[in-house]
Amino acid sequence: MWRLLYNILFILAAPIVLCILLAKKRCRRGVLDRFGLRIRPVLEPSGERRPLVWIHAVSLGEVVAVTPLVKALHRNHPGHRFIVSTVTETGREAVEQRLAGVAEHRYAPLDVPWAVSRAIAQWQPVLYAFVETELWPNLLWTLRDRRVPAVMVNGRLSSRSFARQHIAGLISFYRSVLRSLTLCLMQSERDVQRIVALGADPARVQRTGNIKFDQPMLAMAADVSLRAALGLHEGEALLLAGSTHAGEEELLVAAYRQIVEVHPKAVLMLAPRHIERVDAVMAMVTAAGFQAQRKSRLESVASGPRVIILDTRGELARAYHEAAVAFVGGTLVPVGGHNLLEPAVWGKPVLFGPYTDHCAEIATLLLESGGAVRVSDVETVARTISGWLEDASARRQVGEAARQTVLDNQGALQRSLDLIEACLPSGPSSSSSSRSAGQMPQPAIARP
Repeated sequence: MWRLLYNILFILAAPIVLCILLAKKRCRRGVLDRFGLRIRPVLEPSGERRPLVWIHAVSLGEVVAVTPLVKALHRNHPGHRFIVSTVTETGREAVEQRLAGVAEHRYAPLDVPWAVSRAIAQWQPVLYAFVETELWPNLLWTLRDRRVPAVMVNGRLSSRSFARQHIAGLISFYRSVLRSLTLCLMQSERDVQRIVALGADPARVQRTGNIKFDQPMLAMAADVSLRAALGLHEGEALLLAGSTHAGEEELLVAAYRQIVEVHPKAVLMLAPRHIERVDAVMAMVTAAGFQAQRKSRLESVASGPRVIILDTRGELARAYHEAAVAFVGGTLVPVGGHNLLEPAVWGKPVLFGPYTDHCAEIATLLLESGGAVRVSDVETVARTISGWLEDASARRQVGEAARQTVLDNQGALQRSLDLIEACLPSGPSSSSSSRSAGQMPQPAIARP
């Protein structure tokens, strides 16, 4: 019943979904692929097939998180092929840059029967894994019908999502979806409890931790050329606010006004979460009375108090290395927060606001270790940053605590890898069609 009702509602909504995709520039490309009108096969030049693993990562953040896992699977299974599907252009670019020679990019099909069926028929995956909580019922039901194991990786359920989904009338619907999963690998005990409350089989739910802690930490010394590329002079302190949203950028600029009165060599850099907002951010900064510069157009490096807008993709993680202080966006406005670990891995003191539901466990760990401070308004932002700029020793101590938090919580990648590999069919000739009806792979479950 649920399957029929869901498909009727989704098909009726398809024209609206199409309009939304076309309206969003970052989702416009690949619309034909997503609607199942153009599905590219994954074949060897000879036309032969190798066992294929399909991994879905919505956008840039998820691709970054899952990249070490994909590389590890590829290293352990060189006879397999890998595709990583995304929804956005930033996701596609990240796959092509970070996983070149390891995995191919495809656009994820929309969750309508014909698109899902065509994608699975063309790709014939032996395993499907998806990052965090991208629960697409038709896809999971169809994979179950075809005896293809499906694994949730780095799973989490925010309070908002859980409240929306945990409605008495929908519990049986979510149970029918979640019981299609072979494994649910969750970030925290809170996530374990929530996914089970929604109907997942407790025997198939594991707390593996957050694989974002296992991102590779590059060895980078102070890079004069990078500082110059970011438009910084010697002696200037970079205050980097990453993944920012409308509403909090205004607060950060107001705090910066107070900071530069005491620390005139402080430079603010804003990295909007969505690059298409750059013009609006530039206009806001100019209206606030500050000189605004695009990072991509630093023909002549300015001096004095100014705001640089990071309007290029793929540079935020490296830019954090040059920051004196880092603020992570989506936390001063009710978005839920972004990747708090990107600055922490470089040993930078981390600031974030009260809205951290998407990264609650990491926020708590950083706060408990002394590696971060939670701020709530212009005054607390200005006061905290000014204090760190005045006391380099305190700033380094907070940054080192942040870095140690990352080191102390690694291991989720290996735990996840071991459990996923237990779901892979043995032998290169294995395929979803060769399994007898009713058989789903059952990995050996052991609590870490």
